[in-house]
Amino acid sequence: MAESQMCPCKRGEPFGECCGPVLAGQRKAATAEALMRSRYTAFAVGDADYLRRSWHSSRRPANLALDPEQRWLFLEIVRTERGGPFDDTGVVEFVAHYRAAGRRGQLHEVSRFAREDGSWVYLDGVVEP
Repeated sequence: MAESQMCPCKRGEPFGECCGPVLAGQRKAATAEALMRSRYTAFAVGDADYLRRSWHSSRRPANLALDPEQRWLFLEIVRTERGGPFDDTGVVEFVAHYRAAGRRGQLHEVSRFAREDGSWVYLDGVVEP
């Protein structure tokens, strides 16, 4: 993805100023929400390596295969709970909209995040109906 293109997380900034440096390991996500946005962006651009790196080490999958036919359309942050610069844990509820097999869908999840070695990481999530 070009650094000047708008970031898929829809925060309103170019990729090179938003999630791009986080995916590249040049900057850490400052909050749980920022990590959630970067993970959504990783799904959107197909960066499975970043997704694995940003997973808590105790729950990280050995392999992660992304569906190249699935297109992530936009992200809605529903709410956040804690997860700020001085917190150790946080929750982000989101709805991620996608298109797959010619149909639109959405993933509504309440995700938990924690700090590991000073960085925000994804713990787990509960998919909402």
